[in-house]
Amino acid sequence: METTWNHATVLLNEAVDALFKDARAPYPDAADGTYVDATFGRGGHARLILSQLSPAGHLIAFDKDPQAVAESASIDDARFSIRHQGFANLGELAPASVAGLLMDLGVSSPQIDNPARGFSFRNEGPLDMRMDTTRGESVSQWLATAEINQITEVIREYGEERFAGPIAKAIVARRQERGPLTTTTELAQLVAEQVKTREPGKDPATRTFQAFRIFINAELEELQQALEASLGVLQPGGRLAVISFHSLEDRIVKQFIAKHSREEYDRRAPFAAPKVMQLVSLGRVKPSEAEIKGNPRSRSAIMRVAQRTAA
Repeated sequence: METTWNHATVLLNEAVDALFKDARAPYPDAADGTYVDATFGRGGHARLILSQLSPAGHLIAFDKDPQAVAESASIDDARFSIRHQGFANLGELAPASVAGLLMDLGVSSPQIDNPARGFSFRNEGPLDMRMDTTRGESVSQWLATAEINQITEVIREYGEERFAGPIAKAIVARRQERGPLTTTTELAQLVAEQVKTREPGKDPATRTFQAFRIFINAELEELQQALEASLGVLQPGGRLAVISFHSLEDRIVKQFIAKHSREEYDRRAPFAAPKVMQLVSLGRVKPSEAEIKGNPRSRSAIMRVAQRTAA
């Protein structure tokens, strides 16, 4: 019997409100627009967005995960379409065609809870961690050939792990002695042997697993590409909402919005007109205490919202 993996959508109402609330005042036809759910997941945000659209509206979803794309088949709505692509491909949409763009950067519960996906250190499964299981190499395949310095850099940069060096050395030593790591529990145990101290209640493998997942899926690079593309596809007055779950992602989003929310002067041409700002920051939103209590995985979420200017 096939297991059903449940998923609780984080900041569900808040995210959809961010795309639509107060948008109808200056833009009465907001419900007629084209919206983008850049990370469909299991469709929680998508379904609520569709409920806000008029018959003339349209929702385009993106997702790299073939299981998420398969889940989207349950939405029988002519206003909906999905692309089996990562959101780095947002730039393929028509310029200034999008009224609202949502990016939920979290790993979905079905991905974490299904041991076969290899995202979690809590259950034994293949050491995979690919969002798109149809292409690219798994974490296990990468670790089979990666050098100590490269492994160290990935763990330190993407996991902010101070024991990155010892962990990398142990991975390579294990590879040379007994062959490469192939399961999540093998990696988790090896990391636990190298991490001498950890915050109370936090598994020693948390940071390393995060680092490898981010690296193997090029998550931060894709986020940067998608944010830059958003400036081209959002129409004037269009909303951008991004939900992040760790400091590396949130820093990129925060800096992006800040950079494009001010006029920029070229120091090499002091008398030239400044580059006009392209976004207006509408602030940030965090989950309520009630949501965190009901879904502890939401506790680290931060949503930042911005609006495209007319420039």
